Amino acid sequence: MSPRKRYWLMKSEPGDFSIDDLQRVVTEPWTGVRNYQARNFMRQMQVGDGVLFYHSNTEVPGIYGIAEVASPPYPDPTQFKKGSKYHDPKATQDQPRWDLVDVRFVRKLARAIPLEEIRTHAEALGEEFALIRKGSRLSVLPVTAAQWKRLLALE
Repeated sequence: MSPRKRYWLMKSEPGDFSIDDLQRVVTEPWTGVRNYQARNFMRQMQVGDGVLFYHSNTEVPGIYGIAEVASPPYPDPTQFKKGSKYHDPKATQDQPRWDLVDVRFVRKLARAIPLEEIRTHAEALGEEFALIRKGSRLSVLPVTAAQWKRLLALE
């Protein structure tokens, strides 16, 4: 019996890496996560898990596409590269501190689902939905199957 499919929301600034970029390259390592809670979520990911691709820090933040987890978690190589903005001097090859997963493009949404619209459905999504919780700035967060369905129904 295979483990139950899980769902996630992953944020990226479109100036750094957008859903269009993912569509072009198809599969990409999700590098640069430097928040322990977000890292721990990535450590729970399994191949085939669904990903809502969210554009942050843009004129219209929101969900722009769907991707899937394409690899098990593994050490983020940028933590070891001295010239990288994601370099971590405390990380070693023997004791890496940061992990990532590869994500694979599934599709762009027919229309973006803006954050403002998502907020209007807060009650239906539940208080535990971190994207709309005050003060939550996580770049990787879990989404329940019910939240996944409700969000995609907005498309």
